[in-house]
Amino acid sequence: MRPLTVIGFLGSTLDASKFGPSRWNKWRPSVALTMHEDLRVDRFILLHGAPHSRLADYVAEDIQSVSPETRIDLRRLDFSDPWDFEEVYGKLLDFARAEPFDPDAEDYLVHITTGTHVAQICLFLLTEARYLPGRLLQTQPAKRAEDGGTPGRWTAIDLDLSRYDSIATRFAVAAEESTSFLKSGIATQSVTFNRMIDEIEQVAHRSKAPILLMGPTGAGKSQLARRIYELKRLKHQIAGPFVEVNCATLKGDSAMSALFGHRKGAFTGAVADRPGLLRAADGGMLFLDEIGELGIDEQAMILRAIEDKRFLPVGSDKEAASEFQLIAGTNRDLGEAVAAGTFRDDLYARLNLWTFQLPGLAERREDIEPNLDYELDRFAEREGDRASFNREARQRYLAFATSPDATWPGNFRDLAASVTRMATLSPKGRIDIGCVEAEIGRLKRLWSGQRDDGADSLTEVLAPEALAEIDPFDRVQLAETIRICRRSRSLSEAGRTLFTASRTRRTSANDADRLRKYLARFGLDWPGVTSV
Repeated sequence: MRPLTVIGFLGSTLDASKFGPSRWNKWRPSVALTMHEDLRVDRFILLHGAPHSRLADYVAEDIQSVSPETRIDLRRLDFSDPWDFEEVYGKLLDFARAEPFDPDAEDYLVHITTGTHVAQICLFLLTEARYLPGRLLQTQPAKRAEDGGTPGRWTAIDLDLSRYDSIATRFAVAAEESTSFLKSGIATQSVTFNRMIDEIEQVAHRSKAPILLMGPTGAGKSQLARRIYELKRLKHQIAGPFVEVNCATLKGDSAMSALFGHRKGAFTGAVADRPGLLRAADGGMLFLDEIGELGIDEQAMILRAIEDKRFLPVGSDKEAASEFQLIAGTNRDLGEAVAAGTFRDDLYARLNLWTFQLPGLAERREDIEPNLDYELDRFAEREGDRASFNREARQRYLAFATSPDATWPGNFRDLAASVTRMATLSPKGRIDIGCVEAEIGRLKRLWSGQRDDGADSLTEVLAPEALAEIDPFDRVQLAETIRICRRSRSLSEAGRTLFTASRTRRTSANDADRLRKYLARFGLDWPGVTSV
């Protein structure tokens, strides 16, 4: 067996006794732990303050008398206030860092029965953090009062939770439930998406920093933000409300007032004080969807509200305060917006700590089936009337939904609308093959009518005289380029899509620059093509 070292405080009350033979009739923790036949203590580091030096010497003599093999190492550790957590933890941390522990050569037990409650808590925390590389030791007296002079009982507690099967199982189940909660209980199959949700769950649990959710419209940013909020509320990490703001609807002077509030009389029509949405989110979570649509002035005030938790309402000379966690959502490439000067680089840097890219439905075709069932359940809850597919109809719908013919430009919004239509129009709640064929035809017509799927898009970005100078061959190529641009989140993504084959034959590629130069041939640029 390896040598065993015990570390603990002298109990100024529990270890104290009359200086005489009667002391052996009392249970004294520090002495008793060296009296157990099944616990051999080779060294005992006994911490004590200067006022209790005499007691420490007396206890050390008694330990030597009952356990001659135990080497007593008295350590003086003084606190000006033994109930000051900061002082006690700081001095114990200094002690732990200075001690030449050797876990490979000896074992350690940290005795937490003696000492003030503050000292016991600090010993627990330092052991959990592995500054004290051992297990916790808890001792207790015998159950019967007449056995006061016996050693009592001792228990060693290992803080490595993975060693406890039942606890590890419960933690694994809890983690799985949290991840499932963020996915609204949907059994998603996409490995990439599931890995991202695992990371979001960890961040939501351990961080209060802003979270940035990026992805195309309809990818589920708003729903995920709300689920993050609800998860943190279930874990008692947040108590205030969830406030959602679509920044695309905030324009002009009203944006400042809506976000930061205003004082009565601040402008024409301000007939009463308005607290603003940031104040409404105090103690809770603020979700700024489409944050890329905010103006530069609003961005500056949002940045200060994130960093200082303070902001100035319109027309007020007194700052307001609000403590909230921020989640931001956008379907834009904020990095390119920074380069274009439409988004503040300092705000982007603040938001870019935890950034998650939500894929569109077309990138998660393996998740269409579980989401189909989820949407059917939602319909039943919403309408009080359940609908279901027959086998042939389900197979036909999924075959189309997961094929390249289904582009899902509206992502999950398209899927939700599609399920709602079929469930509403199905006879007696049974979706048959006729209903599915009608819906497939409807989706194809809806998607073929998208403005970015035809050559007519050229008339939206080019003047008639410029269009007349382009050969028909180039028109077809340019129309397809514009279609890809409008379906992509950034210039770089559009470039990768357009040059997928040729880029593999080059040792290096700058697809964004290549696309930019191509558009410039026709007097076009990325903002002009995608903002129409």
